[in-house]
Amino acid sequence: MPRSRAPAPAKTTETDVEPEVRADALQPTLDLAGEIWSQLDHGEVPHMRLPLRTKQNLEFRMREGVWKLGRQMGTRSARKLDGALMLLRTFYLVDFINEMSRDRKTSTLRELYYISEAWQEAKFHSEDESNLLIEDLEVMCERLREDFRLHPEENGASVIGDLTIQERNRKGVVKTINCRDDVGDGGYSLPFNVEKEKIQFVKTSAKFVIAIECGGMVDRLAENGFDEQHDAILVHLKGQPARSTRRFLRRVTDELKLPVVVFTDGDPWSFRIYASVAYGAIKTAHLSNYLATPSAEFLGVTASDIENYDLPSDHLSEQDVRALQAELTDPRFGTAEWRAEIELMLKNGKKAEQQSLAKYGLNYVTEHYLPEKLAEMGVG
Repeated sequence: MPRSRAPAPAKTTETDVEPEVRADALQPTLDLAGEIWSQLDHGEVPHMRLPLRTKQNLEFRMREGVWKLGRQMGTRSARKLDGALMLLRTFYLVDFINEMSRDRKTSTLRELYYISEAWQEAKFHSEDESNLLIEDLEVMCERLREDFRLHPEENGASVIGDLTIQERNRKGVVKTINCRDDVGDGGYSLPFNVEKEKIQFVKTSAKFVIAIECGGMVDRLAENGFDEQHDAILVHLKGQPARSTRRFLRRVTDELKLPVVVFTDGDPWSFRIYASVAYGAIKTAHLSNYLATPSAEFLGVTASDIENYDLPSDHLSEQDVRALQAELTDPRFGTAEWRAEIELMLKNGKKAEQQSLAKYGLNYVTEHYLPEKLAEMGVG
């Protein structure tokens, strides 16, 4: 991908582009329906086979650095009432997905839950039930829920920096947007679907991406001009990052060959935010190849930073301690470096926020802390 410092002017054009959802995206749902129809036609009790999504069937692939589903399979059969109801719900869902595609509509996960009220005996009794079935459909069809035109209420991260993209809107209009020059103070807001048929990367002058947990810190870096001075793209994770955010980071790494560093608070929950970006989450292990960015590096705040920079800190709660102890047995934190940092945090009993760096002034984080940490990592 060529890089250029001069962003393209913002423009809107009508172009012939791929549809918002790939033409082959829904075919697996139809194949699934056809398979069940064939079983019924041959007088068989309808059933489906799918990988078990249990902790016992999860593997952390050290070579790939991500969570993956194992080889254990389960059968969902109409021989039992629960299995028959789940099969019925599955095909109501398949019909709804294909209807949305024909009508060029999308649905939030919450809307789907209420749509099922019209499915009589097949209606969901909680949103957790509908969400789990969608995840099962992703596994069986090897597609993303975004391919099924389903999305959560919220969109993904905000992006600030010299990255020019082309986004296809709902009306088929392609807009060229520079995520620094053509957006307001809040940056460019990622939509729920960030696949190539929706967003194309055009060019960037950036040398790396810094994914940041807290909005206040993103504002500080943007106000201080950190993205321009250090050729960086700022990505606001908004706490535990949405799937579209993690997918965006993976695409940036794969397609633009940009390193990703993650900057969070210094506590066990923020460490897990990094882990979900880099290694994937247990809940989405079936999508690790799409959502995880194994090359992402943790920048800070670390337990060592709290000591070395003499940061204002809070005492660890009992819940914090239990979380850190659990991380000592989590393969995502299996390196000697991570173990040392976690043990140091437990020993000192301290945690700290990103904003604690303001102890030394509003410019300290961009003039000292980040340049020093990035230089140690060889980034930038």
